[in-house]
This record gives sequence, structure tokens and C-alpha cells, in this order.
Amino acid sequence: MSILDNFDSWKGFLGDRLEHAEGQGYDQKAISEIAFQIGGYLAEEVEGKNEEERILAELWKVADEKEQHAIANMMVKLVKQGGNDHK
Repeated sequence: MSILDNFDSWKGFLGDRLEHAEGQGYDQKAISEIAFQIGGYLAEEVEGKNEEERILAELWKVADEKEQHAIANMMVKLVKQGGNDHK
């Protein structure tokens, strides 16, 4: 099963990457920029495999750059608030 087949697995994957980035000393601005770049890549290059991913991709595509940064920041926040539920 691909990481993109299940939204909870996807959030877990993002959470692990976030923990790794924080452990490497990345600040919140750098983490937000990485999330923004990943969001753009996913929206343009990866077809959503579930309803949540398709909705996020559609929202990303209609958003301007400021709104895309907000979406990326919300995904980081969602993952952070999810704690270690994915482990």
C-alpha cells in the first residue's frame, strides 16, 4: 500500500518528517517553506488517491500563493496537533 492510499498514513508520514526537520534544527519558517514546496509538488504531480487528497489538491490549485502558504501551515499544524497518534 502506498503512503498516499490512506490519509492517516500520510499525516503520519508528514509528522515523522516534521519531527526529523525539527530535530535537525529547522525553524518554523523553514518548515513552512518545505511544506509549501511539498504541497505544490503534490497538487501538480500526484493524483489524489482518496477524497481528502483530492480536496486538498483542488483547494491548492484555486488558491493564490498566500493562501497556499496558509494551507501548508495548516497541514503542519494538523500534524503537530495529531501528536504521535500515527505511531
